[in-house]
Order: sequence, then structure tokens, then C-alpha cells
Amino acid sequence: MIRIVSIGRATLLVVSSVLLTLTTVNGSVAQEIAVDFNRDIRPVLSDKCFFCHGPDADNRAADLRFDVEEDARDSIESGEFVDRILSDDPDYIMPKPESHLSLTEKEKELLQQWVEDGAHYDQHWAFVPLRASVALPTVTDGQWPKQPLDRFVVSRLEQASMKPTTEAPPLRWLRRVSFDLTGLPPTESDIENFQRQMTAATTAAARESVYSSVTDRLLASESWGQHMAVSWLDAARYADSYGYQSDKLNTQWPYRDWVVKAFNDNLPYDQFLTWQLAGDMLENPTTEQKLATAFNRIHRLNNEGGRFSKSGG
Repeated sequence: MIRIVSIGRATLLVVSSVLLTLTTVNGSVAQEIAVDFNRDIRPVLSDKCFFCHGPDADNRAADLRFDVEEDARDSIESGEFVDRILSDDPDYIMPKPESHLSLTEKEKELLQQWVEDGAHYDQHWAFVPLRASVALPTVTDGQWPKQPLDRFVVSRLEQASMKPTTEAPPLRWLRRVSFDLTGLPPTESDIENFQRQMTAATTAAARESVYSSVTDRLLASESWGQHMAVSWLDAARYADSYGYQSDKLNTQWPYRDWVVKAFNDNLPYDQFLTWQLAGDMLENPTTEQKLATAFNRIHRLNNEGGRFSKSGG
């Protein structure tokens, strides 16, 4: 899974809930942020519009789709789209009252702004090829960034008239990075070694080297893979039992261990997905590639009387 092998303090602030490390200027966001289709608009259309005006032909109303730009263009350019989302007429407003869906004032403002800006659609981010390079943004605060990624963080903060909080004390940083990367607190020996190294580090470069070495050690630990695997196994509905009333033992732990190992081996994400979906269909599949396909068997099972043997239950 594509990961940063050497990582500094500033980057870890991004990894570990950057929102907790920010402070506002004058308590408010002073500068407007440009509306982004994938970030701001697609989620609203998906939640509030696509059920009746999306890809499902059986539920589609008025032969109108808002998931396809060409189909939505007439409604948007005629002004009907904005008129309907702002209307208070129950026979005209969208979404219709019987859908039990409604737009918040903030969502209405975003949609209006999007339309005023030209109602541009963007391809889903997952299908947009990555650019070979990205220009670093120009920032006012040139002191806080310690590596290129930090400049993007500062740029975004400056757009919102925000700034980073003061740097965390070393021991607090150690606790944060340990929880972030392994899900575990630092051990007593970790703390002692870290304090000894920081005491011996008499220059800023030396202290940065200590931070980087700690991060590399945590990324190289088995606990990294175990911690990262938790979220994936939750999404895959992994369990060691059937999940029905009898709840018998379901021996799936070899798959669990494979997921942990995949993270610790830094298996590329495309292979991580391909092996799980169809590893057994690859040419001359390895044992690990076959094992990964247990992903397709991670679901509730039953052993009730009367089931059909061909059902796979």
C-alpha cells in the first residue's frame, strides 16, 4: 500500500488529525474557498438527487439524470435546477417532500455557487490519472514547512485564514505518532531511548533525524500492519464466527494474517485489490494470491437444516 517510508513531524500532523492542530485567525474563515465538484457537489447530488435522477433506470423520474453532465445541462442552464432547490412550493421543490430528503442551507449555497461558476463536472477522482508532477504552491509562511507536502497544508490553511498551532513537545509527539502508526502507546523503553536521543541531539537537523528514525522504526514494526489491517478487515466484514444464531467457529484467520502481511510488505494497492478479488484467476497463481481471495468468502454463514448444498452456505 503506497506509503511514506521516511516521514517528518509536519507530515505526521497531517496523518494524525490535522484539524486538531489548527487554530483560526479572528475565530472565522475570512476567505472563500473555491467550490470543488468532487469534494463539495458530487456528495450532495449523490445523497439528495441520484435516487430519482441517477443511474437506476427503475427509480429515475422525468427521464432526468444529474450523474451525467450532458443530461443535466438543460435543467441547469435553464435555471430550473436552482429554482427547484430554492422553492418552498411542495409541488415544485426538489427533493420532493415525500422523499424525506431535504437540502441544508449550506448545501443550497454550494449548489448555487457551483451553477454560478459554470456547473462544471469532474471525473470521479478514482479514475483521474495521477499527474507526473505537481507544482508547489506559493505560501506566505515559509518557515513552518519542513518538506514539500507541508507547503500544500500551509497553502490550504492560508486560504482559510488559519495557521498551524505551536509545535508539540517531543514526548507528546512520540505518543501521537505511536498511536497513529501502530495503535499502541510507546513503551517505557521507547520513551527512555527517545529522551536519550533527543538530549544528545544538539542541532535542529539532529532532532529531525531522531523523529525520522522513530517513524521508520514504527513503520517497520509488525504492529503497523496489524493497525492498518483493522480498518480493512472491518470493511471486509471479517469475523471468526458464522454470525447467525449458532455462531460457530469460522476459521478465516489465515486471510487475516495475509492482510497484515500485505500491509507490512507494502504490497502495491493495485495488487492488494486484484489478489483479493481474483487472485486465483491470475496466471500460475501463488499460494498467497489464492489465499487473498478468501476476501470473497468473508460473509455470514449458516448451517441450518433444509439448506441447499449448492448454495455455498
